[in-house]
Amino acid sequence: MTRTAPPEADPTPKEPAPAVALHTGTSDLRTLITRNLRTSGIYVAFVAIVALFAVLTDGVSLSPGNITNIVLQYSYILVLAIGMVLVIIAGHIDLSVGSVVALTGAISAVLVIKNGNPWWVGVLAALAVGLAVGAWQGFWVAYVGIPAFIVTLAGMLLFRGLTLQVLDNISLSPFPQEYGRVASGFLNGLIGGQGYDAFTLLIGAFAVAGYAVSGFRTRLARIKYSQPVESFPLFVARVVLVGAVVMYFAWQLAHARGLPIVLIILAVLILAYSLISKRTVFGRQIYAIGGNLAAAQLSGVKVKVVNFWIFVNMGFLSAVAGIIYSSRSNGAQPAAGNMFELDAIAAAFIGGAAVTGGVGTVVGAMVGGLIMAVMSNGMQLMGVDQSVQSVVKGLVLLLAVAFDVYNKRRAGASR
Repeated sequence: MTRTAPPEADPTPKEPAPAVALHTGTSDLRTLITRNLRTSGIYVAFVAIVALFAVLTDGVSLSPGNITNIVLQYSYILVLAIGMVLVIIAGHIDLSVGSVVALTGAISAVLVIKNGNPWWVGVLAALAVGLAVGAWQGFWVAYVGIPAFIVTLAGMLLFRGLTLQVLDNISLSPFPQEYGRVASGFLNGLIGGQGYDAFTLLIGAFAVAGYAVSGFRTRLARIKYSQPVESFPLFVARVVLVGAVVMYFAWQLAHARGLPIVLIILAVLILAYSLISKRTVFGRQIYAIGGNLAAAQLSGVKVKVVNFWIFVNMGFLSAVAGIIYSSRSNGAQPAAGNMFELDAIAAAFIGGAAVTGGVGTVVGAMVGGLIMAVMSNGMQLMGVDQSVQSVVKGLVLLLAVAFDVYNKRRAGASR
Protein backbone atom coordinates (compact mmCIF):
# COMPACT_ATOMS: atom_id res chain seq x y z
CA MET A 1 0.00 0.00 0.00
CA THR A 2 1.33 3.41 -0.96
CA ARG A 3 1.50 5.97 1.74
CA THR A 4 0.83 9.55 0.95
CA ALA A 5 3.31 11.93 2.41
CA PRO A 6 1.82 14.45 4.78
CA PRO A 7 1.51 17.92 3.33
CA GLU A 8 4.35 20.22 4.12
CA ALA A 9 3.71 22.99 6.52
CA ASP A 10 3.21 26.34 4.90
CA PRO A 11 6.32 28.37 5.73
CA THR A 12 4.39 31.62 5.40
CA PRO A 13 3.68 32.86 8.89
CA LYS A 14 0.04 33.16 9.77
CA GLU A 15 -1.14 36.48 11.08
CA PRO A 16 -3.21 36.12 14.24
CA ALA A 17 -6.76 37.35 13.92
CA PRO A 18 -7.63 38.56 17.36
CA ALA A 19 -9.25 41.67 15.94
CA VAL A 20 -11.70 39.60 13.86
CA ALA A 21 -12.57 37.38 16.81
CA LEU A 22 -12.93 40.39 19.02
CA HIS A 23 -15.08 42.12 16.46
CA THR A 24 -17.31 39.04 16.11
CA GLY A 25 -17.63 38.69 19.87
CA THR A 26 -18.39 42.37 20.27
CA SER A 27 -20.96 42.17 17.48
CA ASP A 28 -22.61 39.13 19.08
CA LEU A 29 -22.63 40.86 22.45
CA ARG A 30 -24.11 44.01 20.93
CA THR A 31 -26.80 41.93 19.22
CA LEU A 32 -27.52 40.12 22.46
CA ILE A 33 -27.77 43.36 24.45
CA THR A 34 -29.99 44.96 21.79
CA ARG A 35 -32.25 41.93 21.67
CA ASN A 36 -32.66 41.92 25.45
CA LEU A 37 -32.53 45.65 25.97
CA ARG A 38 -36.09 45.97 27.14
CA THR A 39 -35.91 43.14 29.66
CA SER A 40 -32.49 44.18 30.93
CA GLY A 41 -33.64 47.78 31.15
CA ILE A 42 -36.53 46.76 33.41
CA TYR A 43 -34.18 45.07 35.87
CA VAL A 44 -31.80 48.02 35.85
CA ALA A 45 -34.71 50.40 36.37
CA PHE A 46 -35.98 48.31 39.28
CA VAL A 47 -32.60 48.35 41.04
CA ALA A 48 -32.26 52.08 40.41
CA ILE A 49 -35.74 52.82 41.82
CA VAL A 50 -35.07 50.71 44.91
CA ALA A 51 -31.75 52.53 45.46
CA LEU A 52 -33.37 55.95 44.88
CA PHE A 53 -36.09 55.45 47.47
CA ALA A 54 -33.60 53.90 49.90
CA VAL A 55 -31.68 57.19 49.75
CA LEU A 56 -34.79 59.41 49.84
CA THR A 57 -36.25 57.58 52.86
CA ASP A 58 -32.92 57.24 54.72
CA GLY A 59 -33.02 53.46 54.40
CA VAL A 60 -36.53 53.02 55.84
CA SER A 61 -37.79 51.50 52.56
CA LEU A 62 -35.27 48.65 52.93
CA SER A 63 -36.01 47.94 56.58
CA PRO A 64 -37.21 44.40 57.42
CA GLY A 65 -40.65 45.57 58.48
CA ASN A 66 -41.22 47.67 55.37
CA ILE A 67 -40.12 44.92 52.98
CA THR A 68 -42.57 42.58 54.68
CA ASN A 69 -45.32 45.19 54.31
CA ILE A 70 -44.61 45.54 50.57
CA VAL A 71 -45.05 41.77 50.13
CA LEU A 72 -48.30 41.75 52.09
CA GLN A 73 -49.81 44.91 50.58
CA TYR A 74 -49.14 44.26 46.89
CA SER A 75 -49.30 40.46 46.63
CA TYR A 76 -52.81 40.46 45.13
CA ILE A 77 -51.74 42.89 42.39
CA LEU A 78 -48.85 40.57 41.49
CA VAL A 79 -51.24 37.60 41.32
CA LEU A 80 -53.47 39.57 38.94
CA ALA A 81 -50.43 40.59 36.87
CA ILE A 82 -49.57 36.90 36.25
CA GLY A 83 -52.90 36.31 34.56
CA MET A 84 -53.02 39.72 32.90
CA VAL A 85 -49.68 39.29 31.14
CA LEU A 86 -50.93 36.06 29.52
CA VAL A 87 -54.09 37.85 28.39
CA ILE A 88 -52.03 40.68 26.91
CA ILE A 89 -49.57 38.30 25.22
CA ALA A 90 -52.55 36.75 23.43
CA GLY A 91 -53.54 40.21 22.18
CA HIS A 92 -56.47 40.82 24.57
CA ILE A 93 -57.17 42.93 27.64
CA ASP A 94 -59.25 42.32 30.77
CA LEU A 95 -60.90 45.29 32.48
CA SER A 96 -63.04 43.24 34.87
CA VAL A 97 -60.48 41.75 37.25
CA GLY A 98 -61.02 44.35 39.98
CA SER A 99 -64.76 43.66 40.01
CA VAL A 100 -64.11 39.89 40.07
CA VAL A 101 -61.81 40.40 43.07
CA ALA A 102 -64.67 42.18 44.83
CA LEU A 103 -67.27 39.56 43.86
CA THR A 104 -65.23 36.53 44.94
CA GLY A 105 -64.33 38.19 48.23
CA ALA A 106 -68.01 39.01 48.79
CA ILE A 107 -69.11 35.41 48.11
CA SER A 108 -66.52 34.14 50.55
CA ALA A 109 -67.56 36.67 53.21
CA VAL A 110 -71.25 35.83 52.96
CA LEU A 111 -70.60 32.10 53.31
CA VAL A 112 -68.03 32.37 56.12
CA ILE A 113 -69.00 35.47 58.11
CA LYS A 114 -72.74 35.68 57.54
CA ASN A 115 -73.66 31.99 57.25
CA GLY A 116 -71.03 30.60 59.62
CA ASN A 117 -69.43 28.07 57.26
CA PRO A 118 -65.81 26.92 57.75
CA TRP A 119 -63.17 29.22 56.25
CA TRP A 120 -62.18 26.71 53.56
CA VAL A 121 -65.76 26.66 52.22
CA GLY A 122 -65.40 30.36 51.45
CA VAL A 123 -62.08 29.74 49.67
CA LEU A 124 -63.49 26.95 47.50
CA ALA A 125 -66.62 28.95 46.69
CA ALA A 126 -64.55 31.98 45.67
CA LEU A 127 -62.42 29.84 43.36
CA ALA A 128 -65.54 28.26 41.81
CA VAL A 129 -67.06 31.68 41.17
CA GLY A 130 -63.80 32.90 39.61
CA LEU A 131 -63.71 29.92 37.25
CA ALA A 132 -67.37 30.46 36.32
CA VAL A 133 -66.73 34.15 35.61
CA GLY A 134 -63.72 33.26 33.45
CA ALA A 135 -65.76 30.70 31.51
CA TRP A 136 -68.55 33.25 30.98
CA GLN A 137 -66.19 35.86 29.56
CA GLY A 138 -64.14 33.31 27.63
CA PHE A 139 -67.28 32.08 25.88
CA TRP A 140 -68.20 35.55 24.60
CA VAL A 141 -64.64 36.34 23.51
CA ALA A 142 -63.65 32.97 22.01
CA TYR A 143 -66.86 31.53 20.58
CA VAL A 144 -69.09 34.53 19.94
CA GLY A 145 -66.22 36.72 18.73
CA ILE A 146 -66.89 39.87 20.74
CA PRO A 147 -63.66 41.79 21.43
CA ALA A 148 -62.27 41.20 24.92
CA PHE A 149 -62.25 44.94 25.62
CA ILE A 150 -66.05 45.09 25.27
CA VAL A 151 -66.75 41.80 27.05
CA THR A 152 -64.62 42.66 30.08
CA LEU A 153 -65.87 46.26 30.16
CA ALA A 154 -69.39 44.82 30.43
CA GLY A 155 -68.05 42.37 33.02
CA MET A 156 -66.59 45.20 35.06
CA LEU A 157 -70.08 46.71 35.42
CA LEU A 158 -71.90 43.38 35.73
CA PHE A 159 -69.73 41.86 38.47
CA ARG A 160 -69.53 45.12 40.42
CA GLY A 161 -73.34 45.20 40.43
CA LEU A 162 -73.48 41.58 41.58
CA THR A 163 -71.04 42.42 44.38
CA LEU A 164 -73.35 45.17 45.61
CA GLN A 165 -76.29 42.75 45.55
CA VAL A 166 -74.42 39.95 47.31
CA LEU A 167 -73.25 42.29 50.09
CA ASP A 168 -76.53 44.26 50.11
CA ASN A 169 -74.41 47.44 49.89
CA ILE A 170 -72.78 46.87 53.30
CA SER A 171 -69.37 45.60 54.41
CA LEU A 172 -68.93 42.27 56.17
CA SER A 173 -66.22 41.54 58.77
CA PRO A 174 -64.33 39.98 60.47
CA PHE A 175 -63.17 36.68 58.99
CA PRO A 176 -62.03 33.81 61.25
CA GLN A 177 -58.38 33.77 62.24
CA GLU A 178 -57.63 30.84 59.90
CA TYR A 179 -58.88 32.77 56.89
CA GLY A 180 -56.83 35.81 57.87
CA ARG A 181 -53.64 33.73 57.91
CA VAL A 182 -53.85 33.33 54.12
CA ALA A 183 -52.61 36.89 53.62
CA SER A 184 -51.26 37.83 57.03
CA GLY A 185 -49.77 34.59 58.38
CA PHE A 186 -46.07 33.70 58.63
CA LEU A 187 -43.96 30.59 58.77
CA ASN A 188 -41.18 31.03 61.31
CA GLY A 189 -39.31 29.13 63.97
CA LEU A 190 -39.48 25.84 62.05
CA ILE A 191 -35.71 25.20 62.22
CA GLY A 192 -34.64 27.81 64.74
CA GLY A 193 -32.19 30.69 64.47
CA GLN A 194 -31.05 33.19 67.08
CA GLY A 195 -32.55 36.60 66.35
CA TYR A 196 -33.62 35.53 62.85
CA ASP A 197 -35.67 32.83 61.12
CA ALA A 198 -33.35 30.23 59.62
CA PHE A 199 -36.17 28.64 57.60
CA THR A 200 -36.64 31.85 55.60
CA LEU A 201 -32.91 31.94 54.78
CA LEU A 202 -33.00 28.28 53.72
CA ILE A 203 -35.91 28.93 51.35
CA GLY A 204 -34.01 31.91 49.92
CA ALA A 205 -30.94 29.73 49.33
CA PHE A 206 -33.05 27.10 47.56
CA ALA A 207 -34.54 29.82 45.36
CA VAL A 208 -31.08 31.09 44.36
CA ALA A 209 -29.87 27.55 43.62
CA GLY A 210 -32.95 26.87 41.49
CA TYR A 211 -32.43 30.11 39.57
CA ALA A 212 -28.78 29.27 38.89
CA VAL A 213 -29.54 25.71 37.71
CA SER A 214 -32.43 26.88 35.51
CA GLY A 215 -30.31 29.64 33.99
CA PHE A 216 -27.44 27.25 33.29
CA ARG A 217 -29.74 24.72 31.60
CA THR A 218 -31.29 27.46 29.48
CA ARG A 219 -27.81 28.63 28.51
CA LEU A 220 -26.78 25.11 27.44
CA ALA A 221 -29.97 24.74 25.39
CA ARG A 222 -29.36 28.03 23.58
CA ILE A 223 -25.76 27.03 22.83
CA LYS A 224 -26.98 23.67 21.51
CA TYR A 225 -29.19 25.43 18.96
CA SER A 226 -26.49 27.98 18.05
CA GLN A 227 -28.36 30.89 19.61
CA PRO A 228 -26.42 33.86 21.00
CA VAL A 229 -25.71 33.80 24.72
CA GLU A 230 -23.89 36.12 27.08
CA SER A 231 -20.30 35.29 27.98
CA PHE A 232 -19.83 32.93 30.89
CA PRO A 233 -18.37 35.61 33.21
CA LEU A 234 -21.42 37.79 32.51
CA PHE A 235 -23.71 34.83 33.23
CA VAL A 236 -21.94 34.18 36.54
CA ALA A 237 -22.10 37.88 37.42
CA ARG A 238 -25.84 37.96 36.74
CA VAL A 239 -26.47 34.88 38.89
CA VAL A 240 -24.36 36.32 41.70
CA LEU A 241 -26.17 39.67 41.52
CA VAL A 242 -29.63 38.07 41.55
CA GLY A 243 -28.56 35.73 44.33
CA ALA A 244 -27.30 38.64 46.42
CA VAL A 245 -30.58 40.52 45.98
CA VAL A 246 -32.68 37.45 46.86
CA MET A 247 -30.60 36.61 49.92
CA TYR A 248 -30.70 40.23 51.11
CA PHE A 249 -34.48 40.12 50.73
CA ALA A 250 -34.63 36.80 52.63
CA TRP A 251 -32.31 38.18 55.34
CA GLN A 252 -34.61 41.15 55.88
CA LEU A 253 -37.69 38.93 56.06
CA ALA A 254 -35.88 36.59 58.47
CA HIS A 255 -35.24 39.51 60.81
CA ALA A 256 -38.85 40.67 60.67
CA ARG A 257 -41.64 38.12 61.15
CA GLY A 258 -40.39 35.26 59.00
CA LEU A 259 -41.64 33.95 55.67
CA PRO A 260 -45.12 35.27 54.71
CA ILE A 261 -47.54 32.53 53.65
CA VAL A 262 -48.76 34.73 50.81
CA LEU A 263 -45.21 34.90 49.47
CA ILE A 264 -45.15 31.09 49.25
CA ILE A 265 -48.45 31.17 47.33
CA LEU A 266 -47.05 33.83 45.01
CA ALA A 267 -43.79 31.94 44.45
CA VAL A 268 -45.67 28.74 43.54
CA LEU A 269 -47.82 30.68 41.04
CA ILE A 270 -44.78 32.38 39.48
CA LEU A 271 -42.92 29.08 39.04
CA ALA A 272 -45.99 27.27 37.69
CA TYR A 273 -46.95 29.95 35.18
CA SER A 274 -43.37 30.53 34.08
CA LEU A 275 -43.17 26.84 33.19
CA ILE A 276 -46.59 26.91 31.51
CA SER A 277 -45.73 29.93 29.38
CA LYS A 278 -42.27 28.74 28.35
CA ARG A 279 -42.29 24.95 28.40
CA THR A 280 -45.79 23.82 27.37
CA VAL A 281 -47.68 23.66 24.09
CA PHE A 282 -50.43 25.83 25.56
CA GLY A 283 -47.93 28.54 26.45
CA ARG A 284 -46.37 28.54 22.99
CA GLN A 285 -49.83 28.75 21.45
CA ILE A 286 -50.59 31.87 23.49
CA TYR A 287 -47.49 33.56 22.07
CA ALA A 288 -48.37 32.34 18.56
CA ILE A 289 -51.88 33.80 18.73
CA GLY A 290 -50.64 37.16 19.96
CA GLY A 291 -47.71 37.28 17.56
CA ASN A 292 -49.55 36.35 14.36
CA LEU A 293 -53.15 35.21 14.57
CA ALA A 294 -53.43 34.16 10.91
CA ALA A 295 -50.23 32.11 11.06
CA ALA A 296 -51.38 30.45 14.28
CA GLN A 297 -54.67 29.43 12.66
CA LEU A 298 -52.90 28.08 9.59
CA SER A 299 -50.50 26.07 11.73
CA GLY A 300 -53.36 24.26 13.44
CA VAL A 301 -53.66 26.16 16.71
CA LYS A 302 -57.18 25.86 18.13
CA VAL A 303 -57.50 29.59 18.70
CA LYS A 304 -61.00 29.52 20.19
CA VAL A 305 -60.09 26.87 22.74
CA VAL A 306 -56.89 28.65 23.77
CA ASN A 307 -58.65 32.01 24.12
CA PHE A 308 -61.39 30.41 26.19
CA TRP A 309 -58.92 28.90 28.67
CA ILE A 310 -56.92 32.12 28.87
CA PHE A 311 -59.96 33.85 30.34
CA VAL A 312 -60.87 30.89 32.55
CA ASN A 313 -57.35 31.15 33.96
CA MET A 314 -57.75 34.91 34.44
CA GLY A 315 -60.95 34.28 36.38
CA PHE A 316 -59.17 31.72 38.57
CA LEU A 317 -56.30 34.09 39.40
CA SER A 318 -58.76 36.92 40.05
CA ALA A 319 -60.43 34.65 42.61
CA VAL A 320 -57.05 33.91 44.22
CA ALA A 321 -56.40 37.65 44.39
CA GLY A 322 -59.89 38.17 45.83
CA ILE A 323 -59.21 35.64 48.60
CA ILE A 324 -55.87 37.26 49.42
CA TYR A 325 -57.33 40.77 49.41
CA SER A 326 -60.34 39.89 51.58
CA SER A 327 -58.03 38.02 53.95
CA ARG A 328 -55.69 41.00 54.10
CA SER A 329 -58.52 43.49 54.76
CA ASN A 330 -60.28 41.01 57.12
CA GLY A 331 -63.60 41.52 55.39
CA ALA A 332 -65.45 42.27 52.17
CA GLN A 333 -66.42 45.74 50.97
CA PRO A 334 -68.60 46.82 48.03
CA ALA A 335 -65.76 49.01 46.69
CA ALA A 336 -63.05 46.35 46.99
CA GLY A 337 -60.78 45.87 43.98
CA ASN A 338 -61.41 49.34 42.61
CA MET A 339 -58.79 50.18 39.91
CA PHE A 340 -56.95 46.88 40.45
CA GLU A 341 -57.24 46.12 36.74
CA LEU A 342 -55.24 49.24 35.89
CA ASP A 343 -52.47 48.29 38.32
CA ALA A 344 -52.29 44.78 36.83
CA ILE A 345 -52.23 46.12 33.26
CA ALA A 346 -49.55 48.65 34.19
CA ALA A 347 -47.42 45.90 35.78
CA ALA A 348 -47.61 43.80 32.60
CA PHE A 349 -46.70 46.67 30.27
CA ILE A 350 -43.93 48.06 32.47
CA GLY A 351 -42.57 44.52 32.74
CA GLY A 352 -42.09 44.21 29.00
CA ALA A 353 -45.41 43.09 27.49
CA ALA A 354 -46.09 44.55 24.04
CA VAL A 355 -49.24 46.50 23.26
CA THR A 356 -49.78 44.46 20.09
CA GLY A 357 -49.37 41.09 21.83
CA GLY A 358 -46.94 38.22 21.32
CA VAL A 359 -44.32 39.58 23.75
CA GLY A 360 -44.01 39.40 27.54
CA THR A 361 -43.00 37.16 30.42
CA VAL A 362 -44.40 36.28 33.82
CA VAL A 363 -41.16 37.30 35.53
CA GLY A 364 -41.16 40.60 33.67
CA ALA A 365 -44.71 41.30 34.87
CA MET A 366 -43.59 40.58 38.43
CA VAL A 367 -40.74 43.08 38.10
CA GLY A 368 -43.15 45.62 36.65
CA GLY A 369 -45.52 45.07 39.56
CA LEU A 370 -42.67 45.42 42.06
CA ILE A 371 -41.61 48.69 40.43
CA MET A 372 -45.12 50.05 40.96
CA ALA A 373 -45.15 48.68 44.52
CA VAL A 374 -41.78 50.17 45.46
CA MET A 375 -42.73 53.54 43.98
CA SER A 376 -46.08 53.63 45.79
CA ASN A 377 -44.57 52.50 49.07
CA GLY A 378 -41.63 54.91 48.80
CA MET A 379 -43.84 57.89 48.03
CA GLN A 380 -46.14 56.99 50.95
CA LEU A 381 -43.15 56.88 53.29
CA MET A 382 -42.12 60.31 52.02
CA GLY A 383 -45.61 61.67 52.57
CA VAL A 384 -46.21 62.47 48.90
CA ASP A 385 -49.77 63.50 48.11
CA GLN A 386 -51.99 60.84 46.52
CA SER A 387 -52.59 63.01 43.45
CA VAL A 388 -48.85 63.29 42.82
CA GLN A 389 -48.49 59.53 43.20
CA SER A 390 -51.09 59.02 40.46
CA VAL A 391 -49.25 61.45 38.18
CA VAL A 392 -45.95 59.61 38.67
CA LYS A 393 -47.51 56.19 38.04
CA GLY A 394 -49.19 57.46 34.88
CA LEU A 395 -45.93 58.89 33.54
CA VAL A 396 -44.05 55.65 34.26
CA LEU A 397 -46.69 53.61 32.38
CA LEU A 398 -46.65 56.05 29.45
CA LEU A 399 -42.85 55.93 29.19
CA ALA A 400 -42.85 52.10 29.33
CA VAL A 401 -45.31 51.84 26.42
CA ALA A 402 -43.48 54.59 24.50
CA PHE A 403 -40.26 52.60 24.91
CA ASP A 404 -42.01 49.53 23.47
CA VAL A 405 -43.22 51.52 20.44
CA TYR A 406 -39.73 53.00 19.94
CA ASN A 407 -38.11 49.54 20.00
CA LYS A 408 -40.57 48.20 17.44
CA ARG A 409 -39.99 51.12 15.08
CA ARG A 410 -36.23 50.75 15.39
CA ALA A 411 -36.47 47.00 14.76
CA GLY A 412 -38.63 47.64 11.68
CA ALA A 413 -36.26 50.25 10.33
CA SER A 414 -33.25 47.95 10.69
CA ARG A 415 -34.81 45.18 8.59
